Amino acid sequence: MIRAVAASVADPIHLSLPDTLEGPRVLLRPYAERDAAAVLASVDESRESLAPWMIWAHADHTVADYVAHIRRWQARWVLREELHLGIFDRHTGRHLGGTGLHRIDWQIRRFEIGYWLRDSAVGHGYATETVQVLTRFAFEVLQANRVEVRMDAHNARSRAVPQRLGFLYEGRLRGAAAGVDGQPRDTEVFAVLPDDYARLVWRTS
Repeated sequence: MIRAVAASVADPIHLSLPDTLEGPRVLLRPYAERDAAAVLASVDESRESLAPWMIWAHADHTVADYVAHIRRWQARWVLREELHLGIFDRHTGRHLGGTGLHRIDWQIRRFEIGYWLRDSAVGHGYATETVQVLTRFAFEVLQANRVEVRMDAHNARSRAVPQRLGFLYEGRLRGAAAGVDGQPRDTEVFAVLPDDYARLVWRTS
C-alpha cells in the first residue's frame, strides 16, 4: 500500500509524497535531470503520432531544453502545483512516456490525469496500468473527491483508457480547448468520484 502523510488542504506544500508509484509493469516517478536524453528520444520516436494532440511534439527541442523542462516540473512538484511523472518499465528502467496529476484543486481535492506513450510502448496496456495506479493513489492517498481524464474528442485511443477502467463519461465540452492548430476543439470528459471508485472492480487487485 502506498502511504503519504496527510496535509491540510490549505497548505499542500507540507504533503509528504512517495518517491515512486508502482504497478505490475510500470514504475512512475518524478523526473530527474538525468532523464532528459531518454525523454527526448521517446518524443523523437513518436513525433508523428503525438503531433495531432500535443503541441509540444512540434517543437525542435534539445537535451538542454528537456533539462530546463524537468527543472520546472521539479519546482511544480515541490510546490504541489502539478505532479509530473515519468512512466518507466519497472524491470528494465526504459522510459515509456509521461503522466501526472494536473489542474489540481487542493480545496476540493480534484485531479486530472494526463498521459502519453512513445510509439514502441503503445498497445501493451501501459497507459491503462498507469491511469489505474494514479487513480488508486489519488483516492487512497490524496483523498481525492474527483479524478478526471480529458481528451480531444477525436482521440479514440486516449478515450479507450478511461472507458476500459470504468470512468463515467460526463459529456463533450464544445470548443473548450485549443487544438495544436490553435483552433477550438471539442473535449470529452470522463471522471470518477469516491462512490464510483468504491464500485470499481479493479481497485483491490
